[in-house]
Amino acid sequence: MSNSNDKLVQRLKNPFIQAGIVLAANVVITAIGQGLGGLGAVASVERFPWLSSASFLLLFAVFNSIISLLESDTNKYWGRSMTSFMLVAVIGGGIAYLFSGLTIWEAGSYSWIFVVVTIGYLVFLGMMVMIKNIVAFAQREEWSQPRRRHRGRKR
Repeated sequence: MSNSNDKLVQRLKNPFIQAGIVLAANVVITAIGQGLGGLGAVASVERFPWLSSASFLLLFAVFNSIISLLESDTNKYWGRSMTSFMLVAVIGGGIAYLFSGLTIWEAGSYSWIFVVVTIGYLVFLGMMVMIKNIVAFAQREEWSQPRRRHRGRKR
Protein backbone atom coordinates (compact mmCIF):
# COMPACT_ATOMS: atom_id res chain seq x y z
CA MET A 1 0.00 0.00 0.00
CA SER A 2 2.80 2.39 0.87
CA ASN A 3 4.54 1.74 -2.45
CA SER A 4 1.43 2.69 -4.45
CA ASN A 5 0.99 5.83 -2.32
CA ASP A 6 4.60 6.82 -3.01
CA LYS A 7 4.05 6.38 -6.76
CA LEU A 8 0.89 8.50 -6.59
CA VAL A 9 2.69 11.27 -4.70
CA GLN A 10 5.56 11.18 -7.19
CA ARG A 11 3.12 11.51 -10.08
CA LEU A 12 1.19 14.33 -8.40
CA LYS A 13 4.44 16.24 -7.80
CA ASN A 14 4.77 16.64 -11.58
CA PRO A 15 3.23 20.03 -12.51
CA PHE A 16 2.30 18.81 -15.99
CA ILE A 17 0.22 15.97 -14.54
CA GLN A 18 -1.42 18.47 -12.18
CA ALA A 19 -2.20 20.67 -15.19
CA GLY A 20 -3.68 17.73 -17.09
CA ILE A 21 -5.93 16.81 -14.17
CA VAL A 22 -7.10 20.40 -13.77
CA LEU A 23 -7.78 20.82 -17.49
CA ALA A 24 -9.69 17.53 -17.67
CA ALA A 25 -11.80 18.54 -14.68
CA ASN A 26 -12.38 21.94 -16.27
CA VAL A 27 -13.70 20.34 -19.47
CA VAL A 28 -15.97 17.97 -17.54
CA ILE A 29 -17.47 20.67 -15.28
CA THR A 30 -17.87 23.13 -18.15
CA ALA A 31 -19.58 20.50 -20.31
CA ILE A 32 -21.93 19.53 -17.48
CA GLY A 33 -22.76 23.18 -16.81
CA GLN A 34 -23.39 23.93 -20.45
CA GLY A 35 -25.44 20.73 -20.83
CA LEU A 36 -27.63 21.56 -17.85
CA GLY A 37 -28.04 25.11 -19.14
CA GLY A 38 -29.02 23.82 -22.57
CA LEU A 39 -31.63 21.49 -21.05
CA GLY A 40 -33.07 24.34 -19.01
CA ALA A 41 -32.31 22.56 -15.73
CA VAL A 42 -30.35 25.57 -14.50
CA ALA A 43 -30.35 29.20 -15.49
CA SER A 44 -27.97 29.39 -18.42
CA VAL A 45 -25.10 31.71 -17.83
CA GLU A 46 -23.21 32.47 -21.01
CA ARG A 47 -20.02 33.27 -19.07
CA PHE A 48 -20.01 30.04 -17.03
CA PRO A 49 -17.12 28.54 -19.05
CA TRP A 50 -14.96 31.55 -18.11
CA LEU A 51 -15.97 31.18 -14.47
CA SER A 52 -15.03 27.51 -14.60
CA SER A 53 -11.66 28.20 -16.25
CA ALA A 54 -10.80 30.94 -13.75
CA SER A 55 -11.83 28.70 -10.84
CA PHE A 56 -9.70 25.80 -12.01
CA LEU A 57 -6.78 28.14 -12.65
CA LEU A 58 -7.02 29.31 -9.03
CA LEU A 59 -7.30 25.69 -7.85
CA PHE A 60 -4.16 24.82 -9.80
CA ALA A 61 -2.33 27.85 -8.36
CA VAL A 62 -3.11 26.96 -4.75
CA PHE A 63 -2.41 23.24 -4.92
CA ASN A 64 0.66 23.60 -7.13
CA SER A 65 2.13 26.05 -4.65
CA ILE A 66 1.46 23.76 -1.70
CA ILE A 67 2.87 20.72 -3.49
CA SER A 68 6.03 22.71 -4.22
CA LEU A 69 6.91 22.23 -0.54
CA LEU A 70 7.44 18.53 -1.24
CA GLU A 71 9.95 19.13 -4.03
CA SER A 72 13.65 19.12 -3.20
CA ASP A 73 14.86 20.95 -6.33
CA THR A 74 12.82 24.15 -6.26
CA ASN A 75 14.44 25.79 -9.29
CA LYS A 76 13.58 22.87 -11.57
CA TYR A 77 10.09 22.69 -10.12
CA TRP A 78 9.50 26.43 -10.57
CA GLY A 79 10.31 26.32 -14.28
CA ARG A 80 8.03 23.38 -14.95
CA SER A 81 5.39 24.80 -12.64
CA MET A 82 5.24 28.19 -14.34
CA THR A 83 5.13 26.57 -17.76
CA SER A 84 2.25 24.36 -16.69
CA PHE A 85 0.45 27.37 -15.15
CA MET A 86 0.69 29.22 -18.47
CA LEU A 87 -0.61 26.12 -20.26
CA VAL A 88 -3.58 25.87 -17.87
CA ALA A 89 -4.35 29.57 -18.39
CA VAL A 90 -4.10 29.46 -22.19
CA ILE A 91 -5.77 26.08 -22.74
CA GLY A 92 -8.40 26.86 -20.11
CA GLY A 93 -9.11 30.13 -21.90
CA GLY A 94 -9.38 28.23 -25.17
CA ILE A 95 -11.81 25.77 -23.61
CA ALA A 96 -13.91 28.66 -22.28
CA TYR A 97 -13.89 30.32 -25.69
CA LEU A 98 -14.96 27.11 -27.43
CA PHE A 99 -17.83 26.51 -25.03
CA SER A 100 -19.05 30.11 -24.72
CA GLY A 101 -18.11 31.74 -28.02
CA LEU A 102 -16.92 34.78 -26.07
CA THR A 103 -13.38 36.10 -26.02
CA ILE A 104 -11.90 36.94 -22.65
CA TRP A 105 -12.53 40.65 -23.28
CA GLU A 106 -16.16 40.01 -24.18
CA ALA A 107 -16.63 37.95 -21.00
CA GLY A 108 -16.56 41.00 -18.73
CA SER A 109 -14.12 41.15 -15.87
CA TYR A 110 -12.61 37.71 -16.44
CA SER A 111 -9.51 39.21 -18.03
CA TRP A 112 -8.80 40.96 -14.73
CA ILE A 113 -9.61 37.82 -12.76
CA PHE A 114 -6.98 35.94 -14.78
CA VAL A 115 -4.44 38.72 -14.05
CA VAL A 116 -5.23 38.65 -10.31
CA VAL A 117 -4.97 34.84 -10.18
CA THR A 118 -1.62 35.02 -11.98
CA ILE A 119 -0.25 37.57 -9.52
CA GLY A 120 -1.66 35.51 -6.64
CA TYR A 121 0.07 32.43 -8.01
CA LEU A 122 3.43 34.19 -8.03
CA VAL A 123 2.80 35.38 -4.47
CA PHE A 124 1.85 31.83 -3.40
CA LEU A 125 5.05 30.42 -4.90
CA GLY A 126 7.12 33.12 -3.23
CA MET A 127 5.51 32.38 0.14
CA MET A 128 6.20 28.68 -0.21
CA VAL A 129 9.86 29.31 -1.00
CA MET A 130 10.14 31.61 2.00
CA ILE A 131 8.47 29.05 4.27
CA LYS A 132 10.74 26.31 2.93
CA ASN A 133 13.84 28.45 3.57
CA ILE A 134 12.72 29.31 7.11
CA VAL A 135 12.11 25.64 7.94
CA ALA A 136 15.48 24.65 6.45
CA PHE A 137 17.22 27.35 8.50
CA ALA A 138 15.44 26.25 11.67
CA GLN A 139 16.44 22.63 11.08
CA ARG A 140 20.11 23.57 10.64
CA GLU A 141 20.20 25.73 13.77
CA GLU A 142 21.01 24.18 17.11
CA TRP A 143 18.37 25.07 19.63
CA SER A 144 19.79 23.32 22.67
CA GLN A 145 20.15 26.34 24.95
CA PRO A 146 20.09 30.07 24.45
CA ARG A 147 23.34 31.87 25.11
CA ARG A 148 23.54 33.77 28.32
CA ARG A 149 24.96 37.20 28.06
CA HIS A 150 26.61 38.95 30.93
CA ARG A 151 26.43 42.67 30.56
CA GLY A 152 29.08 43.70 32.97
CA ARG A 153 26.71 43.69 35.90
CA LYS A 154 28.20 44.17 39.28
CA ARG A 155 26.97 41.99 42.07
